[in-house]
Amino acid sequence: MASHSIDEQIALIRRGCVDLIDENELRQKLAEDRPLIVKAGFDPTAPDLHLGHTVLMQKLSHFQQLGHEVQFLIGDFTGMIGDPSGKNETRKMLTREEVMANAETYKTQIFKILDREKTKIVFNSHWLGKLDVRSLMELAGKTTVARMLERDDFHQRYTSGGEISLVEFFYPLFQGYDSVFMKADVELGGTDQKFNLLMGRTLQRRYGQEQQIVLTMPILEGTDGVNKMSKSLGNYIGVTEAPNDMFGKIMSISDELMFRYFELLSDRTLETIEQMRCSIKDGSSHPKEVKATLGREIVDRYHGEGAGIKAQQYFEQVFAKGENPEDMPAFTFALNSADRRLSTFIASIGFAKSNGEARRLIEQGAVSLDGTVIRDSAYELQQPGECVLKVGKRRFGQLTVQ
Repeated sequence: MASHSIDEQIALIRRGCVDLIDENELRQKLAEDRPLIVKAGFDPTAPDLHLGHTVLMQKLSHFQQLGHEVQFLIGDFTGMIGDPSGKNETRKMLTREEVMANAETYKTQIFKILDREKTKIVFNSHWLGKLDVRSLMELAGKTTVARMLERDDFHQRYTSGGEISLVEFFYPLFQGYDSVFMKADVELGGTDQKFNLLMGRTLQRRYGQEQQIVLTMPILEGTDGVNKMSKSLGNYIGVTEAPNDMFGKIMSISDELMFRYFELLSDRTLETIEQMRCSIKDGSSHPKEVKATLGREIVDRYHGEGAGIKAQQYFEQVFAKGENPEDMPAFTFALNSADRRLSTFIASIGFAKSNGEARRLIEQGAVSLDGTVIRDSAYELQQPGECVLKVGKRRFGQLTVQ
């Protein structure tokens, strides 16, 4: 622990963060010269993570670099409730089977960032699932309805006549109790989690424990540069996406957003990032070159060293030179098929998530055969031959119709 001074640790911990409550308390904990228990919870409400989720993991990695104990909490119990933070309506409760299936995917994805040997994975069902009615009543007695209604989302729903289930009130209590059970020294979360994180401090104090430090990280904007990264908005970059798609999406972000991604997602020092920013200002570097550096780093992290440069070469071949990629997948379509619609075929090969999405892509002019744009969503494949199928900006296929 002595290899990093307190000031050095504070500097790395503060990188990119919004709130640090309280720095003086954190300094006191660091002065004890022991590994702090650092907690971050993730509810497995969806099967895949995107780069927005990894902002917290990057900060957890910083704590690991400083020698602290990271406990990655999978909220398999709270995930069935669903975190109401930022929601304007009661969330649908998930089944345990859905939650656990998603949790398995998280366990394989997080070690792209975190050190497997230094990460402890815990599930909050191990203690929350054992609370009896008496324990639940004791926990509920640690706060008040008035305190809960101070939360912005609850307050807005209450004043507008919307519904708030009692189960939702238990979510911040359960998250706070996680900190009590885990005896957390530090808890990380997004800025939208601040109420829940502070509840952890409140409950620890009322259970006679030392209060945890609360550290909030910003919500990462998606590729549109405006909205929170979200699958539902289509502005996300998934950590399991193909290298070419991942690189292409990174190259699509604005120059301004690029540096926010560098600060929150990159392993490069702030000094190096500032040098990159200055090199663009003085004209010694082009923004596209710097953005490609970010793209290579991110792709290498999730797909292995060397994947980034290959994705860059693909991007430059297809987008800079306007050529068809050399390594296109090959597909065959049989003319005796019962359904000859191009939209059905596009969905069947995975170039669209559904027939409906395939039809929308065609209607939007995002589908072409040998460079000819197809706009008729009912278009049928009728003539034998070979052509290049292009769907969107990044999906190409060598299509043989026979």
